[in-house]
Amino acid sequence: MPSKKEIVDVIRKVSRATKPFQLPITTKIGQSHDPFRVLISTALSPQTRDTVTGPAFARLMKLASSPRGILALSEKQIEKAIYPVSFYKTKARNIKKICKILLEKHKGRVPASMPELLALPGVGRKIAGLVMIYGHGKTESIPVDTHCHRIPQRLGWLRSRNPEETERKLMELVPRRYWKEFNNTFVKFGQNICLPLGPKCSECPVSKQCKYYREVYLEKNKAKSKLSLKEK
Repeated sequence: MPSKKEIVDVIRKVSRATKPFQLPITTKIGQSHDPFRVLISTALSPQTRDTVTGPAFARLMKLASSPRGILALSEKQIEKAIYPVSFYKTKARNIKKICKILLEKHKGRVPASMPELLALPGVGRKIAGLVMIYGHGKTESIPVDTHCHRIPQRLGWLRSRNPEETERKLMELVPRRYWKEFNNTFVKFGQNICLPLGPKCSECPVSKQCKYYREVYLEKNKAKSKLSLKEK
C-alpha cells in the first residue's frame, strides 16, 4: 500500500503529463457550469466514446436545451438525436423520465445533493459525482469510470471488484484536495497513455511507481528478449 505522499506524487506527475491532451467531454461541458447540460452529457456517456457522446449531446441540445423542451420531444426524436451512443433507446427513455422528475419535483432544476441525483433514472454514483463537481462546484466524491477503476489497480494502490468499491477506497487514499480533478486527470491518462489494451508503459511518467510495469511489462520484455536470443 503506497503512502499518501507517494499517491500525491503520482497524481501530480500524471496531471503534468496529461495537460496537452484533450479534455474529456464532460469536463468541457462542465466549463459552462450548467448542471442540466452536465447531467444530460453524463447520462449519454456511459460505455460510449467522447467522439460519439459530444456530437450526440450537441444534436440533442439543438433540439431542446431545457427539461421542459426535452420533455416535449418524443422518445423517437431523442433516440434519433443521440444515436449511435450505446444503449441509445434506454438512455432516451431515461432522459425523458429525468426531465419529467426535474419539472415535477425540483422546479425544473437539477438537485444539488447526491441522494437526490441518485434517485434519478439511470444516474449512478459516477454521473452524480460529476454533476456535483462540474455542475454545482461541490466535491463530495471521486467519480469513478472505467479508467479510474482500472488505473489505481494497475498502479498497485488497491484491489477492487467494482467501481463503487474503488471509489470508497480512493476516497480513503487520496487527499480531498485532489478529488475534484482526479476523474478528469485519470480519464485523460487512460485514454492516451495507460490504455486498456497495450498501455504505453515506455511513455508513462509513473512507470517506476507502477506495479503493472514492474510485474507484467518488464517480465514480458524479459521473456521476449530470452526468446529472441534463443532464436539467434
